[in-house]
Amino acid sequence: MNTPSELKYTKDHEWIKIEGNIATIGITDFAQGELGDIVYVDVDTVDDDLDNGAVFGSVEAVKTVSDLFLPVAGKVTAFNSELEDQPELLNTDPYGNGWIIKVEIADGADQSELLSAEEYQAIIG
Repeated sequence: MNTPSELKYTKDHEWIKIEGNIATIGITDFAQGELGDIVYVDVDTVDDDLDNGAVFGSVEAVKTVSDLFLPVAGKVTAFNSELEDQPELLNTDPYGNGWIIKVEIADGADQSELLSAEEYQAIIG
């Protein structure tokens, strides 16, 4: 299971890369493996200010639909438009070209629930 150590993770199987006050967010390798072949990504929250834990979109796989949860409060500033035509990027490159959104992190946003790679590995086994 690929769990890059430079990223943070959530119990809901999202990853987050924080650079200054900008966060890039996607789903983990574990999540895409559990979902199977991803056929659609729905994000309609660009330009919205959302709270930590809010649903920012969903991922549709052949057998199921799964909500996506925001790991930190902030404003959704970008959606990876490549996913409109290539949702399978979440399967083939979840930590690279398969990123889902970028968020401008709210001042003072709580990041205490973010997990290290080791903590996340302990959850998924």
